[in-house]
Amino acid sequence: MMDVNKNRKCKNTCSLLISLFLLLYNSLECSADLQVGLAFEDILPEDRSSYDKMRPPKKDGKPTIVYFHVTVMGLDSIDEGSMTYAADIFFAQTWKDNRLRLPENMTSEYRLLEVDWLKNMWRPDSFFKNAKSVTFQTMTIPNHYLWLYKDKTILYMVKLTLRLSCAMNFMIYPHDTQECKLQMESLSHTTDDMIFQWDPDVPLVVDENIELPQLALVKNYTADCTQVYSTGNFTCLEVIFVLKRRLGYYLFHTYIPTCLIVIMSWVSFWIKPEAAPARVTLGVTSLLTLSTQHAKSQAALPPVSYLKAVDGFMSVCTLFVFMALMEYCLVNIVLGDSDAPKPPLPPSKMETIFDLAGKENTFLLTTTPRPVPTLTPAQKARNRAIYIDRFSRVFFPLLFFVLNVYGHKTVHKWLESKAALIKKEKGRTNKEQAATTLLTAVEKRLMAIMG
Repeated sequence: MMDVNKNRKCKNTCSLLISLFLLLYNSLECSADLQVGLAFEDILPEDRSSYDKMRPPKKDGKPTIVYFHVTVMGLDSIDEGSMTYAADIFFAQTWKDNRLRLPENMTSEYRLLEVDWLKNMWRPDSFFKNAKSVTFQTMTIPNHYLWLYKDKTILYMVKLTLRLSCAMNFMIYPHDTQECKLQMESLSHTTDDMIFQWDPDVPLVVDENIELPQLALVKNYTADCTQVYSTGNFTCLEVIFVLKRRLGYYLFHTYIPTCLIVIMSWVSFWIKPEAAPARVTLGVTSLLTLSTQHAKSQAALPPVSYLKAVDGFMSVCTLFVFMALMEYCLVNIVLGDSDAPKPPLPPSKMETIFDLAGKENTFLLTTTPRPVPTLTPAQKARNRAIYIDRFSRVFFPLLFFVLNVYGHKTVHKWLESKAALIKKEKGRTNKEQAATTLLTAVEKRLMAIMG
């Protein structure tokens, strides 16, 4: 009985050891390419002199195609004063280099390479055209990696924080919509050697949870921005973010307070014309407060030379407060000197007739009514002043309402069309400049050939 138990234990132990050995063998076989150390020379061609890291891997004389992918994880720090914004992105470049060799025993779909090898390999010389600063992420490890696929495709992915310039137009501010770009261009290779293209499957990914305090990301798309220089055509790709300004902040911090200041200046129409200190103080105080409000609305903007929509609104409000102050000047002129003494009214004449009849005394009181008094010039002037105030109580609010509803729409459409026209003219000028530059370059080449 004991021998049988020993045999069973031996069989179980042998089975367990065999299973562990097979599992270990399979693991070593699957990760053989990871166990073997890889050197940079292992992926270079056998004839190393034929590999030039400065020359792009062109095939059959065709330019090298580099595919781009951008993942936008954050947009923030949009500064209208400096016309800049910040973006946090993953930037991926993919290209094929048939000159390289695949590592031996490469069984997986791709192999992770040392990123430092890029210094000795050909890589796209892309740069961010409108970047003011670029920060490479190093926490907790350097945020980049390099992959080599079985078909000799190379993928380089890097995480960056960019500070980018954004040409903004404030003609219809704060109802404006801005287009901020992220441009990537080749530094030294023309389109004869290299062409940038967006990844055909997923060119752009933007985090849906991006929230900006004063702007809303309403749209984003990719485009081509290949530029023509005197030295040739340089490939370029761009991401365009369409940002629409949120009106809530300006409604509660600019429009409503400014309208209340204008309405406050109309209170003087209900104050007696003789109360000069009260009416003048109210008008001047409203005008000064409105000037401060106007300066506050311009604090975050650069000092541009053209008229903005908010400038038109603030100018109209300032004009209404000034007109309210001028209205009292007119009232005061019409009122004239109202302190002149008024002539006394004639006393009523009373006649008392005593009629004595018998034992009873009868008293008959008769009163001669006063004559209807005629208005003095001072009273007539005061009535005219009061009439002007009553007219202003209706005229000023009605005109202010009409100008803000209908006039604002008209001015907004005009400024919007003008901004679109300027943008169109700018694009046309850039195209004409590019065509002129191209013709000049062609002429120089022809002259060089003929000379």
